[in-house]
Amino acid sequence: MRDTSELTAAVERFADRLRAAPQSRLQRGAAAEGLALARELALRAQRIETPGEEPRTMPDAGLFSVADQLVVAGNDLAEILRTTPAGPEGRDELDEAVEAVERAAVRAAL
Repeated sequence: MRDTSELTAAVERFADRLRAAPQSRLQRGAAAEGLALARELALRAQRIETPGEEPRTMPDAGLFSVADQLVVAGNDLAEILRTTPAGPEGRDELDEAVEAVERAAVRAAL
């Protein structure tokens, strides 16, 4: 089992910033950035968990739900990566996911 705490910590930090952001900041793009990241993490998880199946897109549940959607998607991916047998691509996937969270947080400017 892999240690995915770095991913869950990065997701929680970004989600906390989204929760604390004023509505105006969310409307100026922070929420869209959070939703795009949540969708990306969900797609990554689906590709690992159900390869060969068409991934489903996470719906837009609104400005004030983005942080929760991000946490759900991030925790799903972390759990899948934690419990999937480690291979050389597994570490890369974890590192890429952490980097994606960090890049999205910078773009959201929170």
